Amino acid sequence: QVQLVESGGGLVQAGGSLRLSCAASGRTFTRSRMGWFRQAPGKEREFVASITWFGSSVGGCADSVKGRCTISRDNAKNTLYLHMNSLKPEDSAVYYCAATNGGSTQYVYWGQRTQVTVSS
Repeated sequence: QVQLVESGGGLVQAGGSLRLSCAASGRTFTRSRMGWFRQAPGKEREFVASITWFGSSVGGCADSVKGRCTISRDNAKNTLYLHMNSLKPEDSAVYYCAATNGGSTQYVYWGQRTQVTVSS
C-alpha cells in the first residue's frame, strides 16, 4: 500500500522559511513524478512544485512561488522535500505531497496533508 506522509508544517512568520518533508513507501517510484500541491480555504488546489523520482534532480516550481521554492529528494531516505523562503501570508494553505503512477502524468497517490500558516 502506497503511503505518502507529510511533515514539517506549522506556524511561520512572514518572511520566514520552512521545509516540508514527504516520506514515501509502499512501492517503487522509479518512473514516478513527485509533486507538492496546496489548497487555501475557498480556493482550488494548485500545483506548487514537482520533480522526477530518479534522473535529473532539477525540479520545477510554479510561477507563484518561483524564486522562493526548492524541491528536492533523497532517494536513499525515500523522502521528498519542499523548501520555501520569504514566506507570505498567501502561502498559507494545506500542502499535499503526491506521486504519479509510474510514467503517467496523473497524480494518483496523495498524502494526508500538512497545514502551513504564515502570520503577517
